[in-house]
This record gives sequence, C-alpha cells and structure tokens, in this order.
Amino acid sequence: MSADLVLAHGLVANADGRRVAHVVVDGGRIADVVDAGQPVPEAARVIDATGLVVMPGGVDGHCHIAQTTGPYTTLDDYATTTTAALHGGTTTVLDFGIPAHAGETPLAAALGKLDLAAAARCDVALHASVVEWDETVPGQLEELAARGIRSVKLYTTNRGTTMADGDTVLRTLREMARLDGLAYVHAEHDEIIVDCTQRHADAGEIGIAELPRTRPELAEEASVREVLALAEYTGAGVYFVHQSTPGAVDLVTAARLGGQAAFSETCPHYVALDSSVYAGPLPEFYACCPPMRDPETVAGLRERLLGGAVDTVASDHSCYSLDQKREHTDDIRQMPHGLPGVETRLPVTFTQMVGEGLDGLEDFVSVFAAAPARLNGLRGKGAVAPGYDADLVLVDPAAVRAVDGAALHMGTDFSPFEGLRLRGWPTAVVAGGRVVLDRDGFHDPGPAGRVLEQAPLSEALSWGPLGAPATESHAARSTR
Repeated sequence: MSADLVLAHGLVANADGRRVAHVVVDGGRIADVVDAGQPVPEAARVIDATGLVVMPGGVDGHCHIAQTTGPYTTLDDYATTTTAALHGGTTTVLDFGIPAHAGETPLAAALGKLDLAAAARCDVALHASVVEWDETVPGQLEELAARGIRSVKLYTTNRGTTMADGDTVLRTLREMARLDGLAYVHAEHDEIIVDCTQRHADAGEIGIAELPRTRPELAEEASVREVLALAEYTGAGVYFVHQSTPGAVDLVTAARLGGQAAFSETCPHYVALDSSVYAGPLPEFYACCPPMRDPETVAGLRERLLGGAVDTVASDHSCYSLDQKREHTDDIRQMPHGLPGVETRLPVTFTQMVGEGLDGLEDFVSVFAAAPARLNGLRGKGAVAPGYDADLVLVDPAAVRAVDGAALHMGTDFSPFEGLRLRGWPTAVVAGGRVVLDRDGFHDPGPAGRVLEQAPLSEALSWGPLGAPATESHAARSTR
C-alpha cells in the first residue's frame, strides 16, 4: 500500500544528528524514515527534497495572540497568527491566557483563549497566567492542569496590568511544584524599572529613544536571581522568557548545574539586533521589553546561544501596528511593547546559528523545535522520526531573501527585521500530514489545528533530546 506523502532525498536534520533519507508520511504521522540509498517508497505524492534540509516543524513556545494589555489589544486572531506561523515553518504555537482586567480569573482567561483557538490553522497549546492571588487560585490551577494546561506565566513587572506581586509569585510557584507544572517568568525587577523610568521622565528623557536606559540589564538579572531563589525554595520548575543578557543566562545555567529545573529562552531580535536601532529613524519598530541591548551584550548572548546555554528561541510574537506604536512615541510608559515575529523566527535564527557549511544545524533544530516541544510536554513534536506528527519544514540553505514586512502575513504593517537578508526561509511546509506551503503557494488547511495537552513536567524531562512520539491516546486527548 502506498503512503500519503514522501519527501525524497532530503537532508533530514534532528537535534541529535542528520542523514540523507526519504521521509514517509501517512495518516498525519511520520510512518518511516528510509535511508536514501533505498528506493523511494510509493506514495500518492512525492516531493523531491534533493539539496534541501528537512527538519521538524517549529514549536514557538511564546506567542501572544489576540491579547489585551491595558488600553491596547493586538490586531491578530488565531487564523491570522497560525497562518503566519505556517508560512514561517512553525507548526505548533503556544499562546497565553492572561487576565485582561482585575475581574477576569486565570481559568476564565484560559477558557476564553480555548474558544478562540477553534480558528487555528496549526496545532496550539496554552499557558495560563496568574496576576493576583486569592483562595480560589489553587482550584483553578488544578482544573487547568486537568485540561492539560500545565504551564503558568508570571510577570515580575508591569504593575497595574499583568504584574504578580512577590507573594503571588511564591504561592503560584508552590502550586506549580505540587501540580508538576512549569512556571514561565517575565523577569524584570519592577522597583528598579519604575524608579529608573521616573528619573528619566523627570529629566525629560522619556521618548522611545530612551527605552534601553529605562530598563537596565541589572533589572533583568536581579529579578532572575530572586525568582531562582523562590523556585529553589518551592521546588518549582521555572522557564525564563526572552532573556536578553548573557548574565541572565549564566544565572540560569548555574541554577541548573546546582540541580534546579531552570531553563532559558531568548528571541531572534535579541541576537540579531542591538540598541543602536533606537538611534535610527524608526525607533518605534523596536519597542519591546526587555529592550535591545548594547553590541557587547548581544555578542555575549549570541555566544551563549551558539554554545548551547540557551534552551529555546521563541518569537514573543505581539502583533501591534505602527499606528498603535506611534500614539505615544514621546512617552514609553504609555506605548504598547512587543514585536511581530512568529513568521520570521526561523530565518532570523537559522541565519544566526547555521553556518554556510551547515555547521550548527542540529543545535538550531534543538532550540527551534525539539527543546520547546520537550520543555512544554508536547508529545509527537520536535523530531523527524517514526511515530511523530507529520509536521515538517523544507529549507533551501543556500537561498537568501530580504525581509519585506509588507509581504509577510502577521496582520501588522511592519517587521523589526525589515531589509535584513536572511537564509532559512521555508520552501515547503507540512502540518499534520497536509502540504500547506509549496512552490505553488499557500494552501489554507482551514481550522485544522488541534489544542494539545501538556504532559507533566517530570514526565517531559524524562524524555530524550528528541522528546516523545505521539500516541493514540495523545491524539484522542487533543481537545478544543
């Protein structure tokens, strides 16, 4: 019997190695990976992948979709963001159910996102979030865990909107340890940032060009130290989002060497851009928190990434428009922070990590797909191997293309990487066994994405570097 699809003669790249092979897809799963010296298996469709890299579909562990923070709501929805993700070789995204106001509970925020996710074009998983503690939170976290939502976002800054105070952070970490889950933490020391920002405001230095000065590296690293201490005290696993300094990464590395379940994420913009962008003609393109750092810091962070100290690279996708950004370029306290990036994560990171001779390819696959799948407890993701979901990306490693923000699909009108010449753009994408992108263009699969459950953290950490294959029970439990 013939298979549904074969990707023939491609360089199959996983986090633990590479080989030239035929990838056989059937029933939405990878049925086999056959040595290229063997005949091409029969299939309803064969795509010649000669000269191309075949890698697992990306897992973006940090996306903000249709999110409201204070007076601003991002301009995207699930259909838009997941379509852009597929164009960029990402076949699974993780969003956040963050309470939009004081009256919204963590459970209500997460359930609202589950409803919106019915429009997703690729698979989706969800992080919850706790902003304010009360006696109902443990029960809500238990119900979320029973639904397969085992990770919770905590902000140590942004008072008045998403910030959790120190008591809330500690209590939530204790609950996550009890529930065998993972805490995602935006670590910036709020008191330092508020005071530093006010001092600059008093001096009349509060426009967008001053952003790096108001959120110093010390604020990030001080918060990482505090949270690591709380995580050690409670026994919780902790994952630090968008780390922007080598010092922050080094703190997490030391904690892990000391026995803690502690992990580092960075984003493409922190290794590809530096603080000189704020002195350019369009500084509003780069309004994000933490801000871009000075060239020396960026070089140190890139060194940690290339050396394996950074676990994952995520986009921190936040889809605001230039009009929204430009409402308050004269006062960074009032403008929305966040960058569109789910579609450009692959080429920016590939260009930074993979050499012309494909050195570093396995490390790239790890941070792009394998490690985020494993750390988020997603079975069937992050590897090109039998039993895994047929989420696959084909890349011509020699092809170079400049970023054109207007030609991207993220629902906004700019890209912070505008004009950069990048390698690693997908030439074909397979999601759930469906060819959604090829030389003929994009083939919208419709709302075909599943909402996936996360495995307990202790189970996920017991998996090997490729994560774990899908199971029939996993497929049955994937729910809307």
